[in-house]
Amino acid sequence: MISDVLAEAKEKMGRAVEVAKDDFATVRTGRANPALFQKILVDYYGTPTPLAQLASLQNPEARTLVITPYDKSALKEIEKAIVNYPNLGANPSNDGNIVRVTMPELTEERRKEYVKIVRQKGEDAKIAIRNVRRKAKDDLDATKEVGEDEIARAEKELDQITKSYVDAIDEALKRKEAELLEV
Repeated sequence: MISDVLAEAKEKMGRAVEVAKDDFATVRTGRANPALFQKILVDYYGTPTPLAQLASLQNPEARTLVITPYDKSALKEIEKAIVNYPNLGANPSNDGNIVRVTMPELTEERRKEYVKIVRQKGEDAKIAIRNVRRKAKDDLDATKEVGEDEIARAEKELDQITKSYVDAIDEALKRKEAELLEV
């Protein structure tokens, strides 16, 4: 029973770390990265559809991304979705076949804004991990079949697991901040 609770907590905390890393990837650095565009939803025939399902994304130059839609009728909607996506600051241009997105040069002020955004995403991930810990602790406290010593040992192990996942988020956050502040 205790091992099941701990295994479930590890799995959920691991997912929280992965989600945080994916979120960090969507915050841009000095380059145009296809990962920046993964969360963009395009209104495709009335259905919000991820951009990656509607088009191929290529990165021919450092600050340019070429989006080639599989269905040319979606060009206008793709362009509109990129313009309306918050915190991207991209300038899409449509030539009838592809959408070319040029990312503006990052100013120091903009870099600091991105660092704040990344820190907030990191804090949200830590909150998710602490919520998983709280739920696991409640599950351990509700366990009646084992003694108090085993529950106390399991809670210590849960705290160590929680600390390791929070440290993983801190490490990813530190790498992303360094990447953002690099000129």
